[in-house]
Amino acid sequence: MLEIDVNWKDKMAFDTELNGHSITIDAEANVGGEDKGPRPKPLMLIALGGCTAMDVISILKKMRVEPDKFNVKVQAEETNEHPKHFSKFHITYQFWGKDLPMAKIEKAVKLSEERYCGVTLMLNKAAEITNEIQIMN
Repeated sequence: MLEIDVNWKDKMAFDTELNGHSITIDAEANVGGEDKGPRPKPLMLIALGGCTAMDVISILKKMRVEPDKFNVKVQAEETNEHPKHFSKFHITYQFWGKDLPMAKIEKAVKLSEERYCGVTLMLNKAAEITNEIQIMN
């Protein structure tokens, strides 16, 4: 079981520790915060992007495919009504390198999204997740 403590510092700032790393979350000034750290909800984009990125690069290395550069972008659409939440995520996988095998890249992305990334699985129950693959040069 994973457990964290989220400890109130002052105003709207909270500290937590995860895997030995300290994180401060805070709100914007217009709602009483001082912008000492990121907002909690956008951290879900980091979790989604990081989870699938780690899967994809790990799978590709096992397939003996190593791009020169790899980047994942995550966009989210938020509802207008309260409680505001993300209704759609779009993941863009960007690869740089010569002679990259698209079939293997597509397979790695599919395996991450359908089998390995627990963040994708969890968020997909609440919102639509789409993706695209870009070969950059």
